[in-house]
Amino acid sequence: MTRDDKLAFRFDCGGVWLNLLATRGRTFSAAPVERLATPARLAEWLERCELSPARPPGQDDLHRTWALREALRALALATVEERPPSADAVAHLATFLGEHDDPVRLSADDRLRREPPATTAHALARIARQAVDQMTGSDRLALKSCPEPDCRGVFVDPPGRRRWCPSPACASRGRVRALRARRNAALSGMGDGAPPSPQP
Repeated sequence: MTRDDKLAFRFDCGGVWLNLLATRGRTFSAAPVERLATPARLAEWLERCELSPARPPGQDDLHRTWALREALRALALATVEERPPSADAVAHLATFLGEHDDPVRLSADDRLRREPPATTAHALARIARQAVDQMTGSDRLALKSCPEPDCRGVFVDPPGRRRWCPSPACASRGRVRALRARRNAALSGMGDGAPPSPQP
């Protein structure tokens, strides 16, 4: 995988807020991949999500995005694993939403539209509310996390048939590891069933 491939944004996780989590790859490894390393990259990602704010993101917005992303990640994993969420993550999310109200203002010309967010914080508030709606409603049951220990990416899987997240790398690593485990188990079984060596 090339460096460009590693830094490519993912938009296949099932929701904008889940795609935000995917802007940090291999999160639980010794060398995570940061796909939102600069305000310019954040601006590009927001544009591709059709959430470009009237005022371009700055460095403070970047740090705010990172903090919200990791709070949402902690809450998402707790939701998938059906365990109590981190009090700090809940408090961070509640405080963020309380400080960045983003009223809905609609317009209709060729289609129904919502006014663009005024700031990056307002764009993030829209994403955070999407996350809250999914994690607190019945749609939470469709959430799943990748079993790869360095990834644990959260994604939507309504049929419940997917094992890995949409990243091909995770599925590839998982299948290779499973194949090695089966081979080792087979070799171990052959060794256990081998006849004793003849005595001289």
